[in-house]
Amino acid sequence: MSEGAGAAAERVARESYGRLVARLAWQWRDLAAAEDALADAFAAALRHWPEQGVPDAPEAWLAAAAQRRLLHHARHLRLTQDPRVTAVFDEAEPEAPDQQDVPDARLQLMFVCAHPAIAANVHAPLMLQAVLGLDAKVIASAFLVSPTAMAQRLVRAKARIRDAGLRFETPEARELPARLAAVLEAIYAAYTLGRHALDTPADDLREEARFLAGLAAQLMPEQAEAWGLLALLLHVEARRAAQFDAEGRFVPLTAQNPADWREDLIRQAEQALWTAAQLRQPGPFQLEAAIQSAHAQRRATGQTPWRAIAQLYEVLVQHHANLGARVGQAVAVGEAGDPAAAVALLDALPEDAAGYAPYWVARAHVLGLAGVPGRQAALQRAIGLTDDPRLRAFLLAQLG
Repeated sequence: MSEGAGAAAERVARESYGRLVARLAWQWRDLAAAEDALADAFAAALRHWPEQGVPDAPEAWLAAAAQRRLLHHARHLRLTQDPRVTAVFDEAEPEAPDQQDVPDARLQLMFVCAHPAIAANVHAPLMLQAVLGLDAKVIASAFLVSPTAMAQRLVRAKARIRDAGLRFETPEARELPARLAAVLEAIYAAYTLGRHALDTPADDLREEARFLAGLAAQLMPEQAEAWGLLALLLHVEARRAAQFDAEGRFVPLTAQNPADWREDLIRQAEQALWTAAQLRQPGPFQLEAAIQSAHAQRRATGQTPWRAIAQLYEVLVQHHANLGARVGQAVAVGEAGDPAAAVALLDALPEDAAGYAPYWVARAHVLGLAGVPGRQAALQRAIGLTDDPRLRAFLLAQLG
């Protein structure tokens, strides 16, 4: 395979996967079949493009190839079900609706995936797979479940879509608010994962998540959590370039130089957070954005307001006590001057925290603040659970 053909296939996968799946799913009312057809189309491209050359419109080539596969499957199914249907078969493609309330195919399909007939615990994972092309193993890591369990959830969800005949059409405007939380959860998970099964660079997935977050806020400007998520992602993105030094070594937040943070993104984040606050609809993404806003204050004051951050985490945990929030609370409490209480907070976490690398990183940190034994053992556990070689190198240096 020539490099040109491979690069073209990778680019189209990166830029158009979600859009192509969304269109095919609308047309054929079958998400699993749409994904299978598109996978076959990419495989065909990798076979034919090196010899025939990359087409002028590679996305259209892939769409046509997937359509042919779906038409062939539909024809075979009809002939199997009724052999008399041999002379008449409508080759025309069913069209997606012309008028769409949601101005982006990917976001439209995400709202479809949040249909109330589909189990709530699979809404966001289904979006990550169907719209952004992530595989079950990657998705499982974001939701702290086994890859097998996640794969089973996704298979059942797609079967439910097919068997129930759920229409791939944008929900009515009155239905969107009820589905928004799942859409925002998926966007946030996509940003934090930073990679997917098609080996798209992390930057691309983060950019996709930021774009979708901004689109969701524009689509539903009266929903505070949409603005809260946008603010959160902008604050985190503002510090991204400072996470690694010139040699590629990881730099923790407390050691970063605030002058390296992007002021333009911080301003945008603060504006989004202010917009959310004006709506007076408190929610977890707004609280997380407020925590990041507090960290951003160090750029102006030179100090991190740890007590305020600990208080924000306390509110977040009271209403939305996920594992990440509880670990973050412990670190903030320790930094605010009470490491013993921080250790107690970590001790109180459920057993499944033992498989969560940030838990062990936080534990090592607060044990060090408290001056009690166990820091080295916690670091070793964290190293064993960390895949990123840059983070492993940082933890190994801390161990030394």
